[in-house]
Amino acid sequence: MLTNWLRREYAKLITSCAQLLLLLVAMRLNTRPVWLACLAVIALISVFAWLSALYRLRTLRNTPTSRIASAAQGYIELEGRGAQFCDPPILSQLRHQPCLWSRFRVEERDQNEWKMLDSGETSHSFMLRDGTGECVIDPEHAEIITQHCDQWQQENFRYTEWKLVEQDLLYVIGQFRTHSDDVLFFDKRQALSEMLADWKADMPGLLARFDLDKDGVLNADEWELARNAAKREVEKVERDFQAQPATSSVSQPQDGRLFLISNISQARLSRRYLLWGLAHLIVFFASLGGLGWFFSQH
Repeated sequence: MLTNWLRREYAKLITSCAQLLLLLVAMRLNTRPVWLACLAVIALISVFAWLSALYRLRTLRNTPTSRIASAAQGYIELEGRGAQFCDPPILSQLRHQPCLWSRFRVEERDQNEWKMLDSGETSHSFMLRDGTGECVIDPEHAEIITQHCDQWQQENFRYTEWKLVEQDLLYVIGQFRTHSDDVLFFDKRQALSEMLADWKADMPGLLARFDLDKDGVLNADEWELARNAAKREVEKVERDFQAQPATSSVSQPQDGRLFLISNISQARLSRRYLLWGLAHLIVFFASLGGLGWFFSQH
């Protein structure tokens, strides 16, 4: 639950909403113990936010962009256009508009505050295409940053909806896998045994095909004809099986590394994380300065 909350509320945390709230509390109560406590917490939050921004910045800069057709298995970065994975298309929960992914929040006004009544997000897969190929994106557990955000009010209720839509230029970083490697090996011997067992279960049909002397039983030569025919059919099934195209996907890395999906470019995301990191360093040192000043008063 904590991971999901951080994934959804990370942007709020890193853009100083928590620190601003603590600063307002300290200014309102305006006592030395409250100032000390609030400044200490602000400093801790700033350290965490700075480390988080730095981690994301380094990950984005140190992970080269791959092409789907030539991507290596493992942790990679991709860019391409989003597309629907299957029909019917996914619809956003509030606006009921076609999308690749959506998240919503419903809040009710309680005096001067908004209290959340409901929230949720889709977890359906969608496609990413880059001109060399396509792969499936599984957005579950991803940190998703999108420019598409609708917010409106009706009476005492406020509705917010975030979306990724078809043809968005998407930036994705996560675990890339080609699932042809995961398909079970085609067991030719087992397939042959099962086919012959099916044919034996239909003995009239088997005799009609291979009982050449029409004596009502299969002799050794006739049985060998049946086995050879079954082998040819199994080999055809094997060729069709091996000709199936490989399916690639990007999903959450098992080692806990960053799994990010955004319709903001890598360059803009890097610049955003750099500015956030610098801002939190400033807030951190300002908080330390405030703590030092309050301690010096006694």
